[in-house]
Amino acid sequence: MVAAASPPYTITPRILSLVDQIEEAIGRAEAAGLGLDFRLRREARVRTVHGSVAIEGNALSEEQVSAILEGKRVVGPPRDVQEVRNAIAAYDRFEGWEPSSEVDLLMSHGLLMAGLMDAPGRYRTRQVGVVGPKAVHHIGPPARRVPELMVDLLAWLQETQEHPLIASSVFHYEFEFTHPFEDGNGRQGRLWQTLILSRWNPLLAHVPVESVVRARQSVYYEAIERSSEAGESTLFIQFMLEAILDAVREGTPRETPQVSPQVERLLRVLDEEMSGRAILEALGLRDRKWFRRAYLGPALHDGLVEMTRPEAPRARNQRYRLTPAGRRVRG
Repeated sequence: MVAAASPPYTITPRILSLVDQIEEAIGRAEAAGLGLDFRLRREARVRTVHGSVAIEGNALSEEQVSAILEGKRVVGPPRDVQEVRNAIAAYDRFEGWEPSSEVDLLMSHGLLMAGLMDAPGRYRTRQVGVVGPKAVHHIGPPARRVPELMVDLLAWLQETQEHPLIASSVFHYEFEFTHPFEDGNGRQGRLWQTLILSRWNPLLAHVPVESVVRARQSVYYEAIERSSEAGESTLFIQFMLEAILDAVREGTPRETPQVSPQVERLLRVLDEEMSGRAILEALGLRDRKWFRRAYLGPALHDGLVEMTRPEAPRARNQRYRLTPAGRRVRG
């Protein structure tokens, strides 16, 4: 039997360092009981689902995703609600799937995209491209080659001795490069990487990597595009490992930090995602420098508040939201 050909990528010192850092962070998270705290696990599932569908333009908030998870009725665009219900169902069932199984891959796509496209769970039959927020980043291989490419990729995944952190990132990139379905490839690729990681360490089923990716959405597409230009997935691997590391660190319970009265006030008024101006007005302040020095700066520094666009701190559409740690401090 001929071994499956390995996709092209290079293991750099930076990638090896990130693998070591992630393993250390996971050790701390396990010691802190991250995977055992039901409340944190549920919060992570909400952020995971919200992050993954939001990347694709879904307009529902985390609060609405949480309500759907609880079985409550939510008012919103029907397609957006269906996307969230499908994603919740897929993440609820993925523990029964085998990462290298083509049958399971197709079945999961059928569940993830049910009611959203004509032929969920079937490979595409026409040419498609990887579309980012502003441009087409990549044209997928011809449709006739998709079944063969996917068989080869799944065979490589089954046989590889590469560290699962690296193998899952390689698979994610190659999946997006192949773009095997007419729709839902981004959601499916992120779901499948989480599945692969959870087989290595079950704790990673409860780490909202998708939420971190969503916060760096433009960098995510750039990593795909630059890797395609380079002809190998090295840059994408590094991007995903950085996202995984930050997601594990962010979700790890820490001792409740001592915060100033100003930061406490900010945490109380911060509702969903707000601009700096909206927070300033909610606090009843006028001095922007004082606001950033005494309120926003310390909250960002302590990891209680995060930017929606951390890759562009001065972006005009920058918004701020509570982190899990911020929500715990606010109570």
